[in-house]
Amino acid sequence: MAQGSGTKDDPWLLKTPPGTSDIVLYRAPDATPPALVCIAGGTELRYHLRAIEDYHAMLKAHGDWMELGNADEQKPAKEGTVEAWARSVDNPVGGWYGIKKGLRGRFANYVSPVMEVLGLVELEHSPRNNRVRAI
Repeated sequence: MAQGSGTKDDPWLLKTPPGTSDIVLYRAPDATPPALVCIAGGTELRYHLRAIEDYHAMLKAHGDWMELGNADEQKPAKEGTVEAWARSVDNPVGGWYGIKKGLRGRFANYVSPVMEVLGLVELEHSPRNNRVRAI
C-alpha cells in the first residue's frame, strides 16, 4: 500500500501499475495552475489537479474496464485508452492534462496509482497492458 497523505511534506510513495518503478506524488493546489506533481526517476511532471475528479467521472461514465495505454508525449496513444482520453480535445480540459510541454504524457501510468490509493478505482498490476475501472 501507499505511504503518505499526498501533500508536499508527506507525499504519496507509490509504484507504477506494473510495480517496476517508484514514483512520488503530491497535490499542489496553490500552483498555477493547481497541479498533481509526480516525481519519477528524478523528473518532475505536472498534471492538472482536476484530473483526479475528471478521470473518475470519465471512468464512471465508461462503466467498465479501460486499458491504460501508457505512452510518452512524443508517441501516439492507442484509441480507447486512458492515455488517449487524457490528450483528447473532447476531455473536460480540451486537451492535455499534462502541464509542461515535453512532459505531458504517461498520464495513465502516473495518475492511476493515485486514483487507486484514494479508493476511486480498481487497478490491475500486471507486467503489461494494465486496465482500470471506477469503484
